Amino acid sequence: MKTHTALTTGSTLIFVGNTRGTNSFFSFFVTMEDVIVLYPSPGRGHLISMVELGKLILKHHPSFSITILILSEPNKNTNSTAPNYVASSINQYMATVNSTTSITFQHLPAISEIPHSTASPLELSFLIPRLNNPNLHQTLKTISQTSKLRAFIIDFFCDAAFEVASNLDIPTYYFFTSGANGLAFFLYMPTLHRNVDKGFKDLSNMVIESPGIPPIPASDMPGAMSDRTTQCYEYFLNTATHMAKSNGILVNTFDSLETKAIKAMSDGLCVSDGVTPPIFCIGPLISSSNHDGDEHECLKWLNSQPSRSVVFLSFGSMGLFAAKQLEEMAVGLENSGQRFLWVVRNPPPNNEEEPNLDELLPKGFLERTKDRGFVVKQWAPQVEVLSHDSVGGFVTHCGWNSVLEAISVGVPMVAWPLYAEQRLNRVFLVEEMKVALASKEMEDGLVSAEELEKRVRELFESEVGREVRESVLGFRDEAMVAQKEGGSSHVALAKLAQLWKQT
Repeated sequence: MKTHTALTTGSTLIFVGNTRGTNSFFSFFVTMEDVIVLYPSPGRGHLISMVELGKLILKHHPSFSITILILSEPNKNTNSTAPNYVASSINQYMATVNSTTSITFQHLPAISEIPHSTASPLELSFLIPRLNNPNLHQTLKTISQTSKLRAFIIDFFCDAAFEVASNLDIPTYYFFTSGANGLAFFLYMPTLHRNVDKGFKDLSNMVIESPGIPPIPASDMPGAMSDRTTQCYEYFLNTATHMAKSNGILVNTFDSLETKAIKAMSDGLCVSDGVTPPIFCIGPLISSSNHDGDEHECLKWLNSQPSRSVVFLSFGSMGLFAAKQLEEMAVGLENSGQRFLWVVRNPPPNNEEEPNLDELLPKGFLERTKDRGFVVKQWAPQVEVLSHDSVGGFVTHCGWNSVLEAISVGVPMVAWPLYAEQRLNRVFLVEEMKVALASKEMEDGLVSAEELEKRVRELFESEVGREVRESVLGFRDEAMVAQKEGGSSHVALAKLAQLWKQT
């Protein structure tokens, strides 16, 4: 007698045993899994964003399987090797995700070397995925042979993968981790490139007009987009062009937060030479927690502070200041008279070392402010801090994740951008959303003690500060509605899932 054993793995049915001589139906009957493949660029921050997206998809549409492709860092003889502690942190994070979700990680083979002429870290962010394209091509082919690859969602910096997926006829989507205002400008970039024959750096006294967003001073453009003769500019331009040709763009925002920009894109105003792809606003997508283990000491301190009384100052993992700027910040905080929680890191190049606060900060500062201030070395659990009832303001570098974390819990901001697209975000936060006050730099880039004192006081004590607070509280409530069943973000994700199932 012939024997057969039926094994099920997810939605896959596999017959194991002696099938010789039986109906060929039993030999080949396999129900293939519906797989969504996510492709982040290297780095913990990019990986976390993709993991959160994967969690969101599985939460509402568990019939899909999620595979995240991991780009290995280049070999150590290259100029882009991450420090060992970074790789260790990423591996530890993936192990935690593996133990708590059904997300699968698949590592692409490491590339052997990077051209020595590639000096810019930003350029490397685009180049490493491009060098991995042969590995990616083979991996996607293999997945497609064993599963139904319903969608391929790529990080902004993984634009090189668009060509691979197009050649394999795989539906490709971009995950834009910043906001809709930034996306509207970015999609309009090829039009600006055609209509303006100079780089933004040569238009420093001009204001750039784009559909659906506030006028932007050319001086607020990201440095990598300011010089049209560079390789990085070409990467950005190519990415904008490919995004407009994709099957759709997922944006980490919600409809009511950025209505004008979303409408401009929906009306086709940002892509002048083609059809705008569908835009899916599926946010706010933020981590529920970024801290494990015992309660951080700063949270214990916050427990003893009055409601909405503390201003929190934190500038992200790459937010570094010179010693002179740290001194100015200390003086401004002391003179403001406000309660504060401040994350302080060493100035570069020793920024990974624990700071000596007595040496970095003005003499006697810690003693004079001990009854109303708390200084944290290196890192604080930002999600938990912003969620705490005692926190009433946030001085931020305007990274989009930080912005959404603040908006989601109704904390108004002082916008102090440092790099990348953060100066653009400041314009949007202040002029369009009205959830932040703008800090102003001096010509040398320094924010003075007087400026910080003024903005912190304004946030807590003035009518303008009250208006900003009311605005952000309104968006907090709308963010919660957007994520509930029937809310705009919930509906957008449902539409996406339906598209994938029909692919």
